[in-house]
Amino acid sequence: MMRALHNGLSLHVPEPWCRPGSKANFDAFDIPAAGSVARPPIEVEPFAIRELAYSLVRVIDEQGNATGDWDPCLTADVLKRGLRAMVLTRVYDNRMVRAQRQGKTSFYMKSTGEEAVAVAAAMALDRADMCFPTYRQQGLLVARDWPLLDMMNQVFSNSQDRLKGRQMPVFYSSREAGFFSISGNLGTQYSQAVGWAMAAALDRDPRIAAAWIGEGATAEGDFHHALTFASVYQAPVILNIVNNQWAISSFSGIAGGERTTFAARGVGFGLPSLRVDGNDFLAVYAATDWAAKRARAGHGPALIELFTYRAEGHSTSDDPGKYRPGSEAAAWPLGDPIERLKAHLIRRGDWDDTRHAEMLAEAEAHVRDVGKQSERLGTLRSGARPEVSSMFEDVFKNMPPHLRAQRDEMLR
Repeated sequence: MMRALHNGLSLHVPEPWCRPGSKANFDAFDIPAAGSVARPPIEVEPFAIRELAYSLVRVIDEQGNATGDWDPCLTADVLKRGLRAMVLTRVYDNRMVRAQRQGKTSFYMKSTGEEAVAVAAAMALDRADMCFPTYRQQGLLVARDWPLLDMMNQVFSNSQDRLKGRQMPVFYSSREAGFFSISGNLGTQYSQAVGWAMAAALDRDPRIAAAWIGEGATAEGDFHHALTFASVYQAPVILNIVNNQWAISSFSGIAGGERTTFAARGVGFGLPSLRVDGNDFLAVYAATDWAAKRARAGHGPALIELFTYRAEGHSTSDDPGKYRPGSEAAAWPLGDPIERLKAHLIRRGDWDDTRHAEMLAEAEAHVRDVGKQSERLGTLRSGARPEVSSMFEDVFKNMPPHLRAQRDEMLR
């Protein structure tokens, strides 16, 4: 949309490609063939691979074949483990949304359509690497075999919530799982990840950091500050931009997506920048593995744009039907990450519909059983919760007099 100003100039106001009630249309997206992008060596200079910020790394083609230089050549067992983690993540999401609709928790955020973004990355990283995620990377915890019971307890803020109800539902935190506390101000995850990676390098720590933000957060100052420090000090960090097309109800053009790719933002900072099919498990795994090996070899940071689609609402507080066509998710040209990996396994002869149905049934039974166990420990509507007096704890190492006085007054 162009808006005329009084002196004859015009101002461009980005408009989404289609509105509610219209037919979903992604014809403007240029989707290159799987296997058409070359994989460079990890020591390559960033300026030599500038074009990778504008293309799209893809491995699984429309027939389910793995093709091209980026194929990580994973074993069937690894692929099945990745498929199970994505299925389990989606089943868990569905269960928790139902719990929210029943009033058992106040809020929830699903990762439907984006499961490969987290699961494939978690499997490509070392278990000890530190992750700085957003609220849509619960797949990191699932892939690292973190107990679903602990995650559910946090969502319900019940008596066994390790975070004692101090974080919003789905704002998980686990030092043991290398999962840094989630911040609602997503851009800060980048700054903290870069700082952590710099400290690790100074300590000769072999671990690296990885961070995720949405494309909307790239318009925030934290994003640019983090890229400056990462580039200047060559921090061992992977900076992921999850471009799922929508930042709450604002489409990607509001953050600059009409003008260029989000991966291109790394080019100006001298960072090797990849644009990757975020619904392709093998492509996400390969790109993460490439960036991790580069960082561990002392070649510094990398930026990865994960081109994907948020298939459902931003959260349980959002109605996507108010700002996009209801048919848009089904029309997304890169498909569904679970279905694509399933098709690839079947194409290899390592999977079939019967085994997939059995896996889905097992995941649903497991999530159901864990859900009942967590609900017995309490929910938003019933059961025990952390003592109110605990709000004064864990703020200072030694509680100062004024907080002790407030706590004692409350307990009287």
